[in-house]
Amino acid sequence: MEENIFDSWICNRCIAHRGLHNENLPENSLGAFENAIKNNYPIELDVRIIADGTLVVFHDEDLKRVCGLDRYSNTLTKHDLPNCKLLNTSYVIPTFDEVLNLVNGQVPLLIEIKQNGKINELESKLYEKLKDYKGEFAIESFNPFSLEWFKINAPHIMRGQLSSFFKGVKLSYAKKYFLKHLKIEKISKPHFIAYDIDNLPNRYVRKYKHLPLLAWTVKSQQQYIKAVQVSDNVIFEGFEPKI
Repeated sequence: MEENIFDSWICNRCIAHRGLHNENLPENSLGAFENAIKNNYPIELDVRIIADGTLVVFHDEDLKRVCGLDRYSNTLTKHDLPNCKLLNTSYVIPTFDEVLNLVNGQVPLLIEIKQNGKINELESKLYEKLKDYKGEFAIESFNPFSLEWFKINAPHIMRGQLSSFFKGVKLSYAKKYFLKHLKIEKISKPHFIAYDIDNLPNRYVRKYKHLPLLAWTVKSQQQYIKAVQVSDNVIFEGFEPKI
């Protein structure tokens, strides 16, 4: 990373959460990504691994909310994807390859790694996809050990630590404590922090003031006005930020 991160897109271009989606273009769909490209927004998206080792772009652990199916996403294979319609549209769960081919460097990508299992397979496959990709990108995750894999194996890739206060989230007290308090410096050693806008400002991010702070997920102009006062950039959805 030669460029000053504070001068990069991570800080100076608002990032569309799961693409620039709306009622006709579902989250994490090729349509939402095309819309973000058309409007020149960097794209935040979620990557997870499914049963046959394919990397897909999908947020949830199960398919109920987005696809209306009583099934876990990690049980899918690539052959199942055409049947996984997103929010009652013709769009289906895309593979990560399809997204890379679509975006093709037109806008930057902020790739959230959805990792709740053993570290290595997802990370190594993701790196294989990204190492020859010509566009700008960064990775982020709630899992500091996933980021640690990149710190060790691909330290040149920009990585960000996601966090929040985790109210109502099923997570052990120890994990909540360490992530909420950002006691991750020796593990993930992030280049930037991405923290829940509902929990900003707080004293835990202040000790990382030498790193860019992104606020997620900003969902209104009023929230955006707050976010620009307490962070360096925003990940937004449901509206388009106005300066």
